Amino acid sequence: ELEVDAYGAGTPLVSLAAISAPEARQIVIQPWDRNLIKAIEKAIIASDLGLTPSNDGAVIRLNIPALNEERRKDLVKVLHKKVEDARVEIRTLRRHAHDELKSKEKSSGVTTDEVKRVEAQLQKLTDRYILVCDEVGHAKEKEILAV
Repeated sequence: ELEVDAYGAGTPLVSLAAISAPEARQIVIQPWDRNLIKAIEKAIIASDLGLTPSNDGAVIRLNIPALNEERRKDLVKVLHKKVEDARVEIRTLRRHAHDELKSKEKSSGVTTDEVKRVEAQLQKLTDRYILVCDEVGHAKEKEILAV
């Protein structure tokens, strides 16, 4: 998900480098173009991951600290933000579908009953997937906070 400002455009990190985990608490990023090391470091620092990259000229190493109480709470905050972003995206999709439905009602003569039926189905789907987001978020929060 991490976007790097490379070659004048935002490019996903996975398309710019080989990423591996040689140890349980370490991630190694080996860019295919060594000129991108500084840009990758900048993107990692700017992200909300809370990781500090170390650069040896050829690869970037990310040492993942052990989870203390403060770090767990920070991760839960990031999790809540991601869950809320997912909810907003689901609602945005619902709004786009609703707008499309209204335009079809005006242009192609879809009946009001059909519109109401589809709107009800759309709301059920929205509620279902928001509930899925919440359930996944709660499960992951429990996992993060477990010592």
